[in-house]
Amino acid sequence: MSEETNSEEVVSDEAVAEVIDPVTALTEDLQRLQAEFANYRKRIERDRSLASDLAISSVLFEFLAILDDLDRAESHGELSGGFKAVSEQINATMTKLGLEKYGSAPEAFDPNIHEALLHETSSEVRETTVSKILQPGYKYKERILRPARVVVTDLE
Repeated sequence: MSEETNSEEVVSDEAVAEVIDPVTALTEDLQRLQAEFANYRKRIERDRSLASDLAISSVLFEFLAILDDLDRAESHGELSGGFKAVSEQINATMTKLGLEKYGSAPEAFDPNIHEALLHETSSEVRETTVSKILQPGYKYKERILRPARVVVTDLE
């Protein structure tokens, strides 16, 4: 009887092993599919976010000429009354969408964010310096839509 018990235990261990192997394989397949699906969702969200950012930045880029015209009109004192309110609303909307205006003088010249249109020399500077902003630069998030167009001054 002890031999029968031992053989039944062996058979039952083998039977359990045969059942466990497919369950383990199916569990691993399920886990792999879940991981693939999670990666797919992340990739789709990243692509959707990138597409959205590109669409917004292309629309903002088209507005840069309008913003330049509004800045010129304001600097010449031509904005008043209702036109001034419209200009302020346009600027507020652009800021709300994430458009950032940058560029100031004097500051160190950075070719990554500045475009030098004119070059001067002076003994008063120690490094290449932005001495005048001809057109401000604009960026959306970390992407430069237009570099600041500047006058650069170098050491004599």
